[in-house]
Amino acid sequence: MTISLDLIKKLREATGAGVVKCKEILQKVGGDIDKAVSELRKLGAASADKKASRTAAEGKIAIKVKEDGFAAVMLEINSETDFVVRDENFINFSDLTTQLALAHEVESIDDLAKLKTGVNGETIEDARQALIIKIGENIKLRRLVLMQIEEGSTIGSYAHGNRIGVLVHITGGDEALAKDIAMHIAASRPIVVQRDDVPDELVVKEREIYTAQAQASGKPEEIIAKMIEGRVNKFLDEASLLGQPFVKDPGVTVAQLLRNAEAEVVKFVRYEVGEGIEKKTENFAEEVMAQVKGKE
Repeated sequence: MTISLDLIKKLREATGAGVVKCKEILQKVGGDIDKAVSELRKLGAASADKKASRTAAEGKIAIKVKEDGFAAVMLEINSETDFVVRDENFINFSDLTTQLALAHEVESIDDLAKLKTGVNGETIEDARQALIIKIGENIKLRRLVLMQIEEGSTIGSYAHGNRIGVLVHITGGDEALAKDIAMHIAASRPIVVQRDDVPDELVVKEREIYTAQAQASGKPEEIIAKMIEGRVNKFLDEASLLGQPFVKDPGVTVAQLLRNAEAEVVKFVRYEVGEGIEKKTENFAEEVMAQVKGKE
């Protein structure tokens, strides 16, 4: 059967699959466009399943804020290589996914995956599977946060390239302050807003380390006790946003900056691509030897 270019184009626009694959599937189903779409989606699901176990620790942090400023979404989309992040198809998928997440104000990856893209009943999950076929890498929607505020509050956002993103909710102050705080968080990596928020188990762990270090110094017990408390206090300041020196003016702490502006930080979220994902260490020499032995 001869497949027209118009039919191939129509299927390509509907699914995003390559020209060769579109022609192949159309010939298989006798030119039925609906069956072809269904077949390509099945292939996408199968391909996604095969690649699901492959580590995807690269990718992008995408941020979008509503025009009225009362809601924002931040999403981590992972790929296997950093190269893919610059691919036009990946960029379009990232933009569409973030836009829909904000428009529908979804709060979980599962809910996001079910959203319709507006193309032939396709969902975000369908689009993800189609993207996997197109670029040949595992693509994952890893995590998402929706931040919503009310009158009198401000959302600050900051993206450092593709790899780091921050959303911060402040009361008082203005948009410029909120953005400065978001930029500071991106650079200084606080884990909590204030000292009291640092998890007890983390403080205990750090104290044990500092105690062992101080005792190894051989100094008197009273000096050791002061050394330990000093180091614990320093850790708490470094771990908390309010205790850190402000990156734009290290002469003041973030707490002082906020106090001067009569503002407060309610909460913040900082994402960095791949954090917490155990990356597979490739050993090229071992891989080659394994292939050689396999042929013997």
